[in-house]
Amino acid sequence: MIKNQTFNQWWQRTGEWVEEPNQRRGGESGVQLLLPETAEQPLLYSKRQVNHMFSSLRYPCGHPTALREKNAIQALQRLDVNTPKLIYYGAEKKGKDWYALIITEELKDFISLEAWYAQQDSQPVPDSVISAVLKEVARSFYKMHLGGWQHGCCYAKHVFVKVQPEQVPEVAFIDLEKARHRLFAYRAALHDIKQLGRHRPGMPDEHWQLFLEYYCELQPKLRKNLMP
Repeated sequence: MIKNQTFNQWWQRTGEWVEEPNQRRGGESGVQLLLPETAEQPLLYSKRQVNHMFSSLRYPCGHPTALREKNAIQALQRLDVNTPKLIYYGAEKKGKDWYALIITEELKDFISLEAWYAQQDSQPVPDSVISAVLKEVARSFYKMHLGGWQHGCCYAKHVFVKVQPEQVPEVAFIDLEKARHRLFAYRAALHDIKQLGRHRPGMPDEHWQLFLEYYCELQPKLRKNLMP
């Protein structure tokens, strides 16, 4: 994580909105694309927040949700679960208002699972590739849940895949501001898997069942809850 630039320097660096600011949690949060300043630099995404808060025992008066996302990214990376590379995090209170930033690096050559399925309308994918992708998605979820982490906003648009010829597919999770560590790992698993099942546009039911089979091979104790 880069620390040599100040909060104000990052805040002043702006770009095109790729996610317009949403009004929620008593404040707003949106994402901008930051173009490279030199040819060697990657594309960056800047999540900008004003009074976009969460509360907890540690922060009973509230703190920007960007902190929760930063903590989740770092925790998942320790579990060998792919996320966008964290470049910078910062939060400052100015008067009564909280401002927060989280800067991450582009997931190069990744697309969302939702977009990957949308592409298949014009670019059919062999069954062997579909199987390999779903197996890797299941494995990534399993590692996250085994570590006790719950994504919390488990939509197909937040599960990213990198599918290249003759290579093992890669999977990464984005938008982790609702992620949290749970005392019981199985509860994290049930929440996320059931939520993904409700928010998987484009994924046929037979593919969903195949994903569940792969996941339950890794976590057989949940088979009766996920595959009645």
